[in-house]
Amino acid sequence: MKIAVASDDKGRLVTGHFGHCEGFALFETENRQITDREFVPNPGHKPGFLPNFLNDRGVKVVISGSMGDGAAEIFKEKGIEIFTGVTGETEAAVGSYLNGTLKSSDSVCHEHQHAGECGE
Repeated sequence: MKIAVASDDKGRLVTGHFGHCEGFALFETENRQITDREFVPNPGHKPGFLPNFLNDRGVKVVISGSMGDGAAEIFKEKGIEIFTGVTGETEAAVGSYLNGTLKSSDSVCHEHQHAGECGE
């Protein structure tokens, strides 16, 4: 299974906002273990683009600090599981997902003027 973590610091840290991230840490997993990892730069924040971009790459789970409601709806339509309200290191977040302890705030942003306003 492929897991994407919206991230900053070259894929090391979970970002505060999905669409404005530096890129995506993509983790290949099998048998609840990480088998491969790559960093893909964010190709650009355009409404509706990033969920389709990640879906086309085979992503089944997305982890982020926060996310706009439009992106969240597209992921849900495509059957991609999302976790928001996540902080810390990307690999630790994926490890928590794999062992079943990752919690989602299920919070989405309704305003896109400033990434810092998300999750309120």
